[in-house]
Amino acid sequence: MARVYTLEGHDQLNQALDILHDEEKIFGVTIIRGIAGFGENREIHTSSLLTLSLELPLIIEFYDEPEKVAKAIQTLISRLDFKHIVSWSAMAYID
Repeated sequence: MARVYTLEGHDQLNQALDILHDEEKIFGVTIIRGIAGFGENREIHTSSLLTLSLELPLIIEFYDEPEKVAKAIQTLISRLDFKHIVSWSAMAYID
């Protein structure tokens, strides 16, 4: 299981989806849009009616066999320069 933390509007989402879907053939991917968040620079990104921000937090979450996840992470880092990725071992229960 892996999560990539990024921001909306940085034009990396479609590229990441193409890599995960077409090249790495990852089993499952979900994109989650946050309503608020901040990272290491401590700048708060939020959605409000006053600030129609195009920099809301995004999480690209994906899972597959550990080797495929590790390879996909390396591809995303090298091709898209993602800097905030976490991963952990998980058990999938699929019918």
